[in-house]
Amino acid sequence: MEAPRLTTAPEVTATTRPALLTVVEAPTPTGYRVAKRALDITAATFGLVLTSPVLLAAAAAIRLESPGPILFRQQRLGLGGRAFVCYKFRSMFLAADEGRHRTHVRDLIRREGEGNQRDGEGVWVPIPSDPRVTGVGAFLRRSHIDELPQLINILRGEMSLVGPRPPIPYEVEVYEPWHARRLSVVPGLTGLWQATGWGKLSFDEGVVLDLAYIDRRSFWFDLQLIGRTLWQIVTGRQF
Repeated sequence: MEAPRLTTAPEVTATTRPALLTVVEAPTPTGYRVAKRALDITAATFGLVLTSPVLLAAAAAIRLESPGPILFRQQRLGLGGRAFVCYKFRSMFLAADEGRHRTHVRDLIRREGEGNQRDGEGVWVPIPSDPRVTGVGAFLRRSHIDELPQLINILRGEMSLVGPRPPIPYEVEVYEPWHARRLSVVPGLTGLWQATGWGKLSFDEGVVLDLAYIDRRSFWFDLQLIGRTLWQIVTGRQF
């Protein structure tokens, strides 16, 4: 599967950014929607069963290392900009301040951040050496185990296996209008951005890939992206 060529982001002339942009749901063929939902339910159910020993071990490690809940519940925006509670294993200390992450996200979207620069644009990466992250949390993040509770979100229909990653509301507050089309489909556990250039691209470049996925969606394409993601997790390498 050849990744779509990155193109220049659409020019934006708006002088203001609404706090929450209006999004029109992308039309989805009935057959594809039914097949995609069937795959989501089947894979999420088997995924929870097969990884149950890993889930239990992660829960125990989190509880032993630091006080606080095992699961981290965070508001995210899904289809049409509707809010839902996204589940992850807690990877940070309980009293962690989100202010630094809010600033980090804002600067990367607006291309104002210092460090992690490539060709003058901030590469979309986590905060380096984030002191909020626990020792267990760092491992869970590297191995992507922290994302496994989102299989619950998939069963609930709030997410899919494949789609653009669901943004945090304060991320959407600084979106350009063209960015908002990421919210026109059900968000995913993985997507074309993650399977192609996660950690290597700027936000605008990543959104271009998300929009390319929306335009090219198909059941076969979803299976390809799932396969690519599993390959990266197992081998630690990208295609």
